[in-house]
Amino acid sequence: MDRLDELALLVAVIDAGGLAAAGRKLRRSPAAMTRALAALEERMGARLIERTTRRLAPTEAGRDLAERARRLLADYETALRAPAPDAVRGTLRITGPTVFGGRHLTPVVSDFLAQHPDVQADLTLHDRNLDLIEGELHVALRIGPLADSSLLVRKLGEVRRLVVAAPDYLTRRGTPLEPGDLTDHDVILTTVVSPTPEWRFEAQGRVRAVRLEPRLRVNNVEAALSAILAGRGVGRVLSYQVAEDLAAGRLVRLLPDFEPPAIPVQLLTAGGRFMPPLVRAFLDFAAPRLERLAVLR
Repeated sequence: MDRLDELALLVAVIDAGGLAAAGRKLRRSPAAMTRALAALEERMGARLIERTTRRLAPTEAGRDLAERARRLLADYETALRAPAPDAVRGTLRITGPTVFGGRHLTPVVSDFLAQHPDVQADLTLHDRNLDLIEGELHVALRIGPLADSSLLVRKLGEVRRLVVAAPDYLTRRGTPLEPGDLTDHDVILTTVVSPTPEWRFEAQGRVRAVRLEPRLRVNNVEAALSAILAGRGVGRVLSYQVAEDLAAGRLVRLLPDFEPPAIPVQLLTAGGRFMPPLVRAFLDFAAPRLERLAVLR
């Protein structure tokens, strides 16, 4: 017999005032009830119920154990009691890339919180992909191909990897016409994205790698963007990071015929059949809003 069942049996016997009545409630025979109670007393090393021919009465040890058993059984029922199917409450833990998260994901999370007053959010922005399971995260926004096919994925759109420079820099140093020309330019390398000084290009189905000698290495995307905008060199960025700067003429897109294929942008979660209502509600809220972003088309 399960340990919780033993405690429930003791409580039932005391409440019913007899083994037979408790047995009917628990759908157990009198013999089974007697054996179970004797086993519990053996394990406790104390008599829990005083038996006479006319009635059963709990001993002091029996009353003490029954009181603790009631609390334990109540806590057990509470733990198993699922929230209402539509309950959206609790803490939502989300992760995403630093720049995209700051510009586009944070506003969506803030709007979600405004609609759900019983929800809190922990938003972790990092340019290294964090493991959902190890990090106890509910949702991740990822840019790039996925290594784990067991995750539930919703594609939002795609971005491209661009080479850009400021007009002032190009006036001074000239415009590279093919990837090999980059070796004669000041290159700004974002080390969190490309730890090795090598950029890959693709044209007519052929991949070409160009080894570079960066003039500036920086481990922060926003800092690299600032240096590129200041005319300090040529940099490689994701299209959403510079969409406004390209449209305003503050940056120039270089080598468009040699750009690698587009990169998917996706929302993912480890949840499946038993996805918490909070996570499902956020995915249903966030996905359509992020899909409408012009920078993901």
